[in-house]
Amino acid sequence: MNSSLTSDATISRLSPAKINLFLHITGQRADGYHNLQTVFRLLDWGDYLHFSVTDDTVIQTADTEPDARKLCHQLMMLAGAETITADIEDNLIFKAARALLTSAIQSETLPKQLTQVVITLDKHLPMGAGLGGGSSNAATTLLALNEIWQLNFTRDELVKIGATVGADVPIFIFGQDAIGMGIGEELTAIDLPEQQYLVLTPNAHINTAKLFAHPKLQRDITPLSIDTIQSQTSHYALNLTAPYQNVFTSVVTSLAPAVADALNYLQGLEQQALGTARMTGSGSAVFLPLDASVTTDKKRLAKWVKDAPCAGYVVGSF
Repeated sequence: MNSSLTSDATISRLSPAKINLFLHITGQRADGYHNLQTVFRLLDWGDYLHFSVTDDTVIQTADTEPDARKLCHQLMMLAGAETITADIEDNLIFKAARALLTSAIQSETLPKQLTQVVITLDKHLPMGAGLGGGSSNAATTLLALNEIWQLNFTRDELVKIGATVGADVPIFIFGQDAIGMGIGEELTAIDLPEQQYLVLTPNAHINTAKLFAHPKLQRDITPLSIDTIQSQTSHYALNLTAPYQNVFTSVVTSLAPAVADALNYLQGLEQQALGTARMTGSGSAVFLPLDASVTTDKKRLAKWVKDAPCAGYVVGSF
C-alpha cells in the first residue's frame, strides 16, 4: 500500500479497492461459514487514510491488566466516518485498532506508552459494493498502527489479526493479487497482467447474510487446484469462460434491478472492450475488463462513463 510521511507527522495511505475476477462457493463449513475460491485483484483506486501523530499526547499503558477497548478510545480519534456508523465501536477502523491492541496485550508485547493517533478517513468507495472498502480501511489501519506504535507484528501475524476483523481484511494486508481460499484468508500470490477496468457502482445495498442464505445460491462448485487457477488466467482475467463465474450474480441481479441494469449496460460494451462484464464479490459493483487496444481511446472511455446508468470509473490494477 502506498504511504508517505509528511513534515507534519502525518502518514497518508491509499486504502485500495479490490475486485473478484471470479467467485465460487465450494461448500459450507461446520462453523457456518462458506468455503470460497476466488482471485482477488487490487486496484489503484480507493479511499485514503491519514494518520496524524502528536508526540506530546502519550498514553501510559502500564496497567496491571490493560483493556484494549479502553486503550482504543484513549489512543485513537477518528474523523470522516461519522456517516458510516453511529457508534465508533462499530466501525471497522476501530475494530482493527482494538484487535491489534488485544493481540499486543495477549502476546505481552504492548509498549509501556503509546502515542495518540488521529485517523482521518477520506471516503471514495461506496459501501456495500463488493469492493472491500471497509475491509481495506481496517487493513490499512492495522498496517499503519503496527508501524506507528512499533508493535513489530509480521505480515503473517497481521493477516491472522485481520481475519478476526473481517473475511476480506487479509487480502489488503497481503497487499498483492492473490488466489483466495477458505473464507478468503488462505492467500497465494498470483501474477496477473496489468489491466484497466470500467467499474460501475449502482446505488443498491443487499444484505450479505441474506445472500448467503438465498435458496438459489450455488454452494457446491467443484474446487479447483491452485495450479489450475494459476495456469488458467486466460479463462478469467480478460474474458470469463467456464468453469469460472461469480455465483452471486444471478441472485443479486434478481434482487436488485439497478445491478441488473448496470451489468446489462457493460455487457453491451463487451464486443468493443473485448472483455467479459461481471459482478465483483457479493456486492453491487460490476466491472468490465478493457483490452489494451481500447484504453488509449480516452474519448470513448469518457463516453462510456458518461452514458452509464450510474456512477462509473476507469481504474487500473494496483
